[in-house]
Amino acid sequence: MTTIKLLLPLLAATALASGCMAPAPMPAPVPEPAPVAYVPPAPEPVAGVAGLTERKPDLCGATKNHASAVGQPGSVIPTLGITKEYRVVEYRGIEPQEYDPNRIVFRLDAAGVITNVDCG
Repeated sequence: MTTIKLLLPLLAATALASGCMAPAPMPAPVPEPAPVAYVPPAPEPVAGVAGLTERKPDLCGATKNHASAVGQPGSVIPTLGITKEYRVVEYRGIEPQEYDPNRIVFRLDAAGVITNVDCG
């Protein structure tokens, strides 16, 4: 019985001490890093390539045979003796988008002067 008397205060003290202690705080959740989208680097510009305004190679022979027409009025086109298919694109005119590398294309400015000769 003496053992129980000695143990009873010890158990009571342990119970009180455990009741006074707060539980350990839970750690804050660590947010997941946002996924990063892969963006490929932009290609380096290539020297000498001007895009669609400069169509190479000159399969129709426009620059070789008709470069002298640039700067002249569009009315000289029928007098050039062209035996191939050709197209005249007026300033701000509608141009069909079918591409024919063997067709000669004369482009005119607002005054009707030939500003460019290329294939297409």
